[in-house]
Amino acid sequence: MSQELEIEFKNMLTASEYDLLINEFRLEESDFFTQTNYYFDTTDFQLKARLAALRIRKRELHYELTLKTPEQIGLLETTQILAEEQVTAILDGANIPVGHVRDALHTLGIDHEELVMFGSLTTTRAEKEYKKGLLVFDKSFYGDTHDFELEYEVANFEKGKLVFHRFLEDRQIPQRPTKNKILRFYEAVYKDK
Repeated sequence: MSQELEIEFKNMLTASEYDLLINEFRLEESDFFTQTNYYFDTTDFQLKARLAALRIRKRELHYELTLKTPEQIGLLETTQILAEEQVTAILDGANIPVGHVRDALHTLGIDHEELVMFGSLTTTRAEKEYKKGLLVFDKSFYGDTHDFELEYEVANFEKGKLVFHRFLEDRQIPQRPTKNKILRFYEAVYKDK
């Protein structure tokens, strides 16, 4: 189990802005990797109501179960590693395994037995170190939608905000209000909820 504070800035991109950045940073096909997120909530969206999110992310060599909960600045990520057999069982309807994520769910007042998997989102991603942070170039696919997003992950909120805003300004990319992936997924797939 690990816990870490995630501080990141996000901006949606047009396809042409995305392509320009990929060219600027000389990213090649070998720089990209694909990851799939499987999202969970209760049928009445109790996690969403608490601005929290629960996902299983398939990495190349393992799976991560992560609960994201809001903090004053950023999100607290509580993560535990899962074996493939555990993931298969969960996707087939088994409960979230005993551990820190289940404990954190109970702290939020969420009954792990009420959780259901309600969809997945696949992202093709490349990452580049940039001014003491990490630039993340994402192309995501969910429902009938695909979109482009730039993220900047940092340790210091104020410094990261300045760097990210300058980065966009220097490239004449407008700052756009950007929801996190799970909210975009909710809105695209569950428009009526």
